[in-house]
Amino acid sequence: MAVPVRYQKVGRLAIVTLVSPKDLNALQPETLEVLSRYMNRIEADDEVRVVVLQGAGRSFSAGYSLRAWSDRFEMTTKVARWDPIKDYRAMARNVSLFMRLWRCLKPVIVKVRGWCLGGGTDLALCGDLIFASEDAHFGYPPARIWGTPTTALWVYRLGLEHAKRYLLSGEPIPARRAYEIGLVAEIYPDAKLDAAVDQFARKLATVPSNQMALNKLLLNHAFENMGLATNQLVGTIFDGIARHTPEALKWERTLMRGVRRALASRDRPFGDYSMRKASTKGLRN
Repeated sequence: MAVPVRYQKVGRLAIVTLVSPKDLNALQPETLEVLSRYMNRIEADDEVRVVVLQGAGRSFSAGYSLRAWSDRFEMTTKVARWDPIKDYRAMARNVSLFMRLWRCLKPVIVKVRGWCLGGGTDLALCGDLIFASEDAHFGYPPARIWGTPTTALWVYRLGLEHAKRYLLSGEPIPARRAYEIGLVAEIYPDAKLDAAVDQFARKLATVPSNQMALNKLLLNHAFENMGLATNQLVGTIFDGIARHTPEALKWERTLMRGVRRALASRDRPFGDYSMRKASTKGLRN
């Protein structure tokens, strides 16, 4: 299988790219492992000052690939009994890998075009700044059935009112709206996004690394002192529970008969995600 992440060093910038464009860069089990190894490499390279994380093709990431992760999610059709601690270990491992972006002492700019959904938002929100194209959409569709955000960063990034608005409904957030409510730092026409991110990243790279590290630590610890670690523990446990409610188990049986059928049953009342036109083909969680 091809490596799902590509690394390039361009001067003082580290460019990290999710490279599974055919399935909208859906997260495979090995994606986060490879990404974490690249982050370790970046951390140890004193020449690198800024990280840019992006997705190849027309989307950042459509979230977890349900087929690829089915065994680790402990789907009840595949195991006789749910082990909550085994489930927690697997998902807590993912949270630790997502948070590798958060813990990196170098600023991480996340470049988003197209879709950033489910587990893709867990990844993006662990970065420091999000720059998006005007056609980008963010969302957490498994909030409707079968999941909770394990990194628990929505309320920290959005505040209580907006976090409730979009996590209770699971509705997608268009880029303009995401900018208005503070989810993203900047939005640009798609044709100008790459140049805008590159220009800002190069400008940021002129700041001493130690200065940026001190400010990132200061800002991150403000959130951590507001109980981020505890909320991630709860979010990860609740994610496992959410996949084993009576409604979730019924939905899972539909899922095993066909991903499209299951996603349609989830999205039909809202008319979004899988119910949209063919441009959304490949959406996951």
